[in-house]
Amino acid sequence: MQFIVENIVLIAIALVSGAMLLWPLVMRGSAGPTVDTLGATRLINDTGAVIVDVRPAAEFAAGHLPNARNIPLSDLEKRAGELPANKPVLVCCASGVSSGKASALLRRNGREEVFNLAGGLQAWRQAGLPVVK
Repeated sequence: MQFIVENIVLIAIALVSGAMLLWPLVMRGSAGPTVDTLGATRLINDTGAVIVDVRPAAEFAAGHLPNARNIPLSDLEKRAGELPANKPVLVCCASGVSSGKASALLRRNGREEVFNLAGGLQAWRQAGLPVVK
């Protein structure tokens, strides 16, 4: 018991750091499946997935995936009905973080086939895939 009392700060730091390491795994689970650029191109070509870019309009105008629809994350919940019900949805953003939140939101609203583009537009560009301005 004395050990715990004397080292409470170190124990607290260990618990907090452990929780921080687990947080991305917890968030990934709520966002649903993540696909890399190859998986995304297959999803788009094979199933005709709808691409939703959740970045602000100014960032979207600077460059986005071909045929992507811009629905900013702040508007997604009220505009989710604009997405066709019978097609999978590929969600992207600049780096994959905001799109994970968007994917989780769409899943909570009843969408089943929602995929997050891992690495976002940044990974798409690094793979040398086309970007539309």
